[in-house]
Amino acid sequence: MRFIHSLSKTLFWFGLFGWVYIAANASTHPETLSLPLTHFASWPREDTFGALCFAVSMISFFVYDFTKSAK
Repeated sequence: MRFIHSLSKTLFWFGLFGWVYIAANASTHPETLSLPLTHFASWPREDTFGALCFAVSMISFFVYDFTKSAK
């Protein structure tokens, strides 16, 4: 349970920071949202990456909070 608690906390922060990065990029360069995240691969696009980061962050926080209260 301790591993799941730590992993979910880590995924929450990394997902949140990924979403914040895309949100900041979208506010300054909105035309790049439909472009690939990196030039090495055509998937994921920036907008897809932001949505995935938000979902990972939300689900991970739920798991983190659930495992915290299960102690």
